[in-house]
Amino acid sequence: MHWTRTAVVVVAGTGAVWAGGVPSAVADGPGDGSHEVHLLVNGAFGNRPGELIDIEVQGVRDRGAVTVTSPVFRHRVRLAPHGPDGRAHHARPAVAMTVKPGTYPLTVHAGGRVVAEDRVEVRAPRPAEFRAGAPDDVLRPGERLGLSFDDLRPGATGDVFTAVSPAFRSKVRLTHDPAGSHWNNPRMFTALVALPPDVKDGTYKVTLTGADGRRVQELPLVVRAARPGDGDYVGRVRGPAFFAAQGRPEAARAHGHKVAAGGKVNVLWRDSSPDPGEEERLTATSPAFERPVPLRRDAGKAGDGDVPRYYGPARVRSGLAAGRYPVTVISHHGRVKRTGHLVVTGAATASSASTSASSRSSRSSPASSASGGPDRTMLIAAGGAGLAAATAAAVTTATVMRRRARRDG
Repeated sequence: MHWTRTAVVVVAGTGAVWAGGVPSAVADGPGDGSHEVHLLVNGAFGNRPGELIDIEVQGVRDRGAVTVTSPVFRHRVRLAPHGPDGRAHHARPAVAMTVKPGTYPLTVHAGGRVVAEDRVEVRAPRPAEFRAGAPDDVLRPGERLGLSFDDLRPGATGDVFTAVSPAFRSKVRLTHDPAGSHWNNPRMFTALVALPPDVKDGTYKVTLTGADGRRVQELPLVVRAARPGDGDYVGRVRGPAFFAAQGRPEAARAHGHKVAAGGKVNVLWRDSSPDPGEEERLTATSPAFERPVPLRRDAGKAGDGDVPRYYGPARVRSGLAAGRYPVTVISHHGRVKRTGHLVVTGAATASSASTSASSRSSRSSPASSASGGPDRTMLIAAGGAGLAAATAAAVTTATVMRRRARRDG
């Protein structure tokens, strides 16, 4: 880690007083016209040869050049003015590759005089290093993995580096980001890659290659999905449960739900923390279903504040015999398997359907009542003037029949 150190100098005439830095001269005291010069050195500690040191000088009033000298630099470094008033000056010079470990002075010059001083520490260089995550780390499927190649060494060239592995979906290009956290190392190349959520447990090789395709370094990468009992295992599943095709998830039942053969039913599943990417793969299977059922996240407000839930509609196979059928959901890369049971009622038989149809026909056919009078159903079916006519005809017929009975008797 590189720290910023600030030195403050009060400039008065040709003298100077440093606060927090190392003074090169001490004036009798700040008189009229004195002002402060701030020196900020980001990277004053633990630099390697080739790393950059961020230097900013604030408060210089002189119109001349502002420069920095130090044994760690190849030559005098000129700072460029920046900021709204142009009174701040900035540069990022590199520590020379030939500098030995040690502590060296750094001096700021402005207007022909020294305005600030500080120290710079340099440590020994180290060989090029390729990293894939933390050493001895175990990666989880779907987890993001940081790749880095530190190639800060004398004579290093090239800026095209690629990482390949059977654990990756494709090749990964490593690049240098001058505005990133490794701005001070111009030979640091990095990348971030997500492991596929369905990658299998195992040890994979990660190979770093240069622009010519030649292997630079190779590392092992261990992948193992979290299991119940692991500190990072957070899956808490419930289900499967079932509710009617036109019902609501809140009405789901884990046991005893009934559906007719050929009908539809919804399968419900709850999980507090699915594995990365698992939401696109959750499926319910059953010998009672026509096909596997994808379970999709319930995005409705009914699921707010509750464990995330997923459901999908299933079509029960027609002609299925009545009985109790298993419904299975497998999640967390096969580490979690739950089976519920759905009660399937048999479909209507041909004989019962015929009997039912005959019964409906007899109930709807017009027929005489037991007393020989007009059927009430026929009278109700008539309407308006037809009803009156039918009623009059029925009364006339009944009167004639009574007269004939008295005469014959």
